[in-house]
Amino acid sequence: MTRVLVIGGGIAGLWTAVKAADAGHEVEVVTKAELVDGNTRHAQGGIAAALFPDDSAERHYADTIAAGAGLSDPAAVRVLCDEGPARVRDLIRFGVAFDRGDSGLERGLEAAHSRARILHAGGDATGAAIESALVATVKRRAVRVHENTMLVDLLVEYGRAVGARLLAASGDLVDVRADAVVLATGGSGCLYRHTTNPDVATGDGVAAAWRAGAEVADLEFVQFHPTAIAAPGTPLISEAVRGEGAVLVDEQGERFMPDVDPRAELAPRDVVARAVWRRMSEQDGRPVFLDATGLGARFLAERFPGLDAACREAGYDWSAVPVPITPAAHYAMGGVVSDLDGRTTLPGLFAVGETARTGVHGANRLASNSLLEAAVFADRAARALDAPWPAPAAPATSTAPPATSFSAPSAGTSSRRAGQPAAARGVSADSSCASAADLVDRAALQELMWEHAGLARSAEGLGAASAQLDAWLAPEVGDRRSAEDRNLLDLARLTVSAALARTESVGAHFRTDDPRADTAAAAAAPITALTPAFEEAA
Repeated sequence: MTRVLVIGGGIAGLWTAVKAADAGHEVEVVTKAELVDGNTRHAQGGIAAALFPDDSAERHYADTIAAGAGLSDPAAVRVLCDEGPARVRDLIRFGVAFDRGDSGLERGLEAAHSRARILHAGGDATGAAIESALVATVKRRAVRVHENTMLVDLLVEYGRAVGARLLAASGDLVDVRADAVVLATGGSGCLYRHTTNPDVATGDGVAAAWRAGAEVADLEFVQFHPTAIAAPGTPLISEAVRGEGAVLVDEQGERFMPDVDPRAELAPRDVVARAVWRRMSEQDGRPVFLDATGLGARFLAERFPGLDAACREAGYDWSAVPVPITPAAHYAMGGVVSDLDGRTTLPGLFAVGETARTGVHGANRLASNSLLEAAVFADRAARALDAPWPAPAAPATSTAPPATSFSAPSAGTSSRRAGQPAAARGVSADSSCASAADLVDRAALQELMWEHAGLARSAEGLGAASAQLDAWLAPEVGDRRSAEDRNLLDLARLTVSAALARTESVGAHFRTDDPRADTAAAAAAPITALTPAFEEAA
């Protein structure tokens, strides 16, 4: 029997736990907050899969490859699209009640998909429905769950992950050993001032894996969702709303997306987000608007009940008036490098979900592929938990395009990683002697990343960000906040380094100093503020 420690309570972690328990393994799940508080429950758009007669895995594959801007791993995309339908059927067996109409499962269309293949549950509550079903499924298994328990570092012995150091709910540091460790801690949206992510998304798994010596890659590829409400908390408005016919207009009420891309509002997210950013820059940072008034009050309330409530809570009757929106950090395409079975470059360590860099997303994630990726690769990881570890542990295909990747020193050493200052190690040897002014401030870090490593980057801005990040020290880990700040500082440094190294614009990574960059976008100033009213309210 293999003792498996799963760190993370979203779809990827819970799926792994269920399948591992069913295979007879001894499973423990650790989650930083309550079991239902992960990123999964916030997913509105749905889950994509080629389930219908007019669709095919080949079409889904082609759409995913196109969205990835040439940097997706074809083998990983093939696995995603071929195995995706079976995983959706598993979700139905787990109890997820996807929306149905008179003819069976209902499906929607989202940006850059050539077919309507997006399944939803509860209209815009797909993530919550999946999370609820998986939590109930886990509770029916012999799985131990530790809530309000945070990953601090991985335990590594003789080049192998053997467990994790955890910050328990009691505030104590506890070492838990395991035969296999599965990282499913989600993304790192809290690197940025404006994000659609909950406050648990601080990249804990990616940072800990890097400190332990695992390879990470593609951290420069951060997806910014184009339509978050320009209000405190930046609530997300799902792409599915545009799929139903909502349009983007500027402050004069004029549509602008048809002039940017023939697919207009249904162009890939990076295209739409940059177009929104550009028009906001032309408007001195004021938001543009999502106009869903043509869809009607009844349709909006029935099809998008959660969004209808969110808009009204923010003070907008979106059936009557357009809603001000802004881009916000949404999803990390990069992460811990993993093969087709979730294995990382550190033996004993698996990574699944948004924590992993499977190669599926390339430079830009196709809408509604994230929940599917989590299910498909978590399922494969669960089947590989007690399999012999390949040597060397590397991506399982040689067809993957080059990636900007970093490896850290082995755990327990104090040597600095090549190309990084000593402070990039995470916990500085002399941080206990640092003044408060030397320690990283989360709000300042988020502002710095938003301004210089957000939707538009340049060598000058990234260089300034790098200098400031190098000047900050991480705090000593004593509670959740300090542990998260250490992780954010590590990831900010790695993200900026990756963005500096990739000098050309591709997908979600846009360099204004790339000679091929759109001149209008290059001339526009980065947005560092939204409307004064919004900033004061926030």
